Amino acid sequence: MLHLRAVCPAERTEAALDVLRRHAGATHLVLLRGAAVEPPGDLVEADVAREATDEILAALCELGIDRDGGVTLEVIDTSLSDHADRAEEAAPGDGSDAIVWEELISRTGEESKPSWTFQAFLTIACLLAAVGIATDSPVTIVGAMVVGPEFGPLAAIAVGLVARRWDLVKRAAVALGIGFPVAMAVTAVFALAGAFTGLFDRAAVFGDQHQVDFIYDLSAYSLIVAMLAGAAGVLSLTSAKSAALVGVFISVTTVPAAGYAALASVLGEWDRAGKSLLQLLINLIGIVAAAALVLLIRRRGATDGVTTRPLSSG
Repeated sequence: MLHLRAVCPAERTEAALDVLRRHAGATHLVLLRGAAVEPPGDLVEADVAREATDEILAALCELGIDRDGGVTLEVIDTSLSDHADRAEEAAPGDGSDAIVWEELISRTGEESKPSWTFQAFLTIACLLAAVGIATDSPVTIVGAMVVGPEFGPLAAIAVGLVARRWDLVKRAAVALGIGFPVAMAVTAVFALAGAFTGLFDRAAVFGDQHQVDFIYDLSAYSLIVAMLAGAAGVLSLTSAKSAALVGVFISVTTVPAAGYAALASVLGEWDRAGKSLLQLLINLIGIVAAAALVLLIRRRGATDGVTTRPLSSG
């Protein structure tokens, strides 16, 4: 169940109440007249079954409540109510399979902002990958995979493509288009400093690589793993199985490939640098393609389409 709270202009409160009363997936309806101060209006609250949320939100948005008032959603961890149980049973579909598109768009949109925090995490991840490559340490490579924040923008691109939210696609593409080159440039400077001080020796790093060769070793499995990870990642996002995301992070070779390309180019291993960049590209494309395909398949069962309101600039 989700808790819905709507600030309604007074003249549209009855229409909003009618939407919630008529829908079998809504219960625990509460009305507080004049409770909202900014924007002014009435406060309407209800608990809604997850599988009914998209339809209810669409109806409220048709009333313009999202423009002239506001609608918020919160996850209910525990609900002890026969009314709630009946609402979940009456709502079409299964709550564990339902996608709340507005929630998904908001979440991926927030994670895809080209912020300093995003850039810092991506840069640190690439630096960790470079250290893992130089020391032939798969454990450090796995750490770099987990730290990397790139799945957020990749998921946002997939969601934006399916929902035709080009503002979301653009924002995520900018985050990745700036984030990876900057992270790789910082890693290259780090590699230059390491080569100058003797910390990174070409013969030692690339002479007889053993456990980290998979990073630049291209094969059909590169695309297969990327697509499986993309599918698992978007399923995790849409079903609130966040623990599965860790497995996604350590399955794909995005950050390690970026770190390897930066390190190899500085130390003159151009063939490996080129293969690493291709590995990075294959993983990015595979993740987005699989995530978009899963969303398209799951969307076919939805009773309503996705709204097309643009993201706010904030």
